[in-house]
Amino acid sequence: MGRPEPVQEAEQPRPWTVSEITAKIRGVVEPAFQQVWVQGEISNCRPASSGHAYFSLKDAQASISAAAFGWGARKKRTFELKDGLQVLCRGKVTVYPPRGSYQLTVDHIEPLGAGALQLAFEQLKAKLSAEGLFDSSRKRTLPRFPTRIAVVTSPSGAAIQDMLNILKRRAPQIHVTVIPALVQGDEAPRHIIRGLQAAVQRQLGEVVVLARGGGSIEDLWGFNDENLARTIARCPLPVVSAVGHEIDFTIADFVSDLRAPTPSAAAEIISGHWVDAALRLKDSKNRLRVAIQRDLATRKSLLSHITARVVSPRDRLREQAQRCDELFHRLSRALRVRLDRRRTAIEQLAGKLDALSPLRVLERGYTLVRDGENVIRSAAQIHAGQDLKISFHDGDRDVRAL
Repeated sequence: MGRPEPVQEAEQPRPWTVSEITAKIRGVVEPAFQQVWVQGEISNCRPASSGHAYFSLKDAQASISAAAFGWGARKKRTFELKDGLQVLCRGKVTVYPPRGSYQLTVDHIEPLGAGALQLAFEQLKAKLSAEGLFDSSRKRTLPRFPTRIAVVTSPSGAAIQDMLNILKRRAPQIHVTVIPALVQGDEAPRHIIRGLQAAVQRQLGEVVVLARGGGSIEDLWGFNDENLARTIARCPLPVVSAVGHEIDFTIADFVSDLRAPTPSAAAEIISGHWVDAALRLKDSKNRLRVAIQRDLATRKSLLSHITARVVSPRDRLREQAQRCDELFHRLSRALRVRLDRRRTAIEQLAGKLDALSPLRVLERGYTLVRDGENVIRSAAQIHAGQDLKISFHDGDRDVRAL
């Protein structure tokens, strides 16, 4: 037997680079789908400020990204793109090499009627409304000053963090219990129902809040569950629905006792009376402080006035002594003046009396002849042997008439 021939190794094919195979796919796909019509339901619609609209088209088995450039600037459009809307789109399929993805670039859109999810939403909404689950008469009032609330939400989501920050800032006295739950996906309704029941059974709060951030209609679909809606309606505690953004509505919004536009708004609503009370208390304290300060100022002024009028006994005695001295001096002066006037008057009278005095006449050489006490005024009154008294200016002499 001869030697076997050596086996030749098969030649390995040259590998494709990512760029090469992507370019190959692009060269095959884009020419083949230059203009196609695609029917589906709009999901995760994201209008951009540039006027472009980005969304997904989906059916029960598949989904494709789509973009309508300049949609917001089209003046002839008769409707707005929104999640759940069934549409017929015309466009071309393009490949985007950096992501290795493809999308439908849409140049024309025609609505086909309500989407399946939106239709299901409207049908359940009509059913529950007919049963009276949305009636305002059955809505429970939130406590004005809650001290404990339970929040059924994802513990890792931004919604609960926003709520906790707001409550800590506005009403730190409110205790918050977070009940973990899935808030997206097929299991979300069951988790949320279980969280509601736990809040009631374990008495975790005076109010229960269902919280979730924004998202597409699919993301929020767990809050459109009929069993969840009926559980909310039966809940003995007030329930606040804080799901999505202000433009998002779910069945939970309609059946809950209060719908908050966002989780942050729910925190502000729940703490609202606490904030108002704090502001009123602050205002009352300010007004009381001003009133006290004004009253103290008035009393201080009155005390200063009274103090200014009060004189110490020593000062009072000193003032009275000074007053007595002044009065004494004035009296002494007045008496001197009066005595001087009397002295002058007496001196004047004395001068007059002295001028009229008989003694003055006697000093001039005249005499006064008297018979006893009778003044002899005529020689006929004198007879012989009569005893007489003759007064001179310097004395008297007794004589007898011859």
